[in-house]
Amino acid sequence: MSNRAVLEVIALDAEDAVAAQAGGADRLELVTDMAADGLTPSRATFAEIRAAVDIPLRVMLRPADGFAAGDIDVLVATARELRAEGAEEFVLGFLDAEGRPDLVAVERLVAELDGCRWTFHRAIDRAVDRDALRKRLADMPGLDTYLTAGSPKGVDDGIPTLLVEAARKGEPGYEPQILVGGGLRLDHLPELLSAGIDAVHIGGAARPAGWAGPVDVAAVREWRAVLDA
Repeated sequence: MSNRAVLEVIALDAEDAVAAQAGGADRLELVTDMAADGLTPSRATFAEIRAAVDIPLRVMLRPADGFAAGDIDVLVATARELRAEGAEEFVLGFLDAEGRPDLVAVERLVAELDGCRWTFHRAIDRAVDRDALRKRLADMPGLDTYLTAGSPKGVDDGIPTLLVEAARKGEPGYEPQILVGGGLRLDHLPELLSAGIDAVHIGGAARPAGWAGPVDVAAVREWRAVLDA
């Protein structure tokens, strides 16, 4: 595998997935219902996308808008079904009412994933203490990525935090890759890449027509070209 920066693109269906791969995406995040910021897709949707492309897929495990786990038994059953369909990588992240990581929910779900690689998503941007969250999750099996904008308001506000966290790479809790997403623009990339951040996540930026339209090959290709330059 090359050392080029990772470009992850949100896909809602097989059409999105094919376009994203054609544009140069390295990985897809599979979700449904972007009005709720991305929920778990159906098993059938996963199967259709898996059959359409051959790049890695990370499947969202999120039952409802917000960052509460809800019924963890339902989540565990959903994860089991997706794994039976062939899913090998996931995205998840739950906070309790105080904004701390919901370790009970995360541990139950991670146990079901049984070594699968996974991303802790932008719940970190709503955490009461980012550093404490990272350290409490440091030994979670399979956790290799944090999807973060550095701020709940988006990358514009979060860049100072992202730069500080990138500089701490390798410290306990800071080993996972930083995957930057959430209001990310092309003009953010030079500063982020210079700081050693080597993974980005785009959703709306891959859709010039908005979320009602599909992923655009040319839009993804532009991100790929800037990252590779």
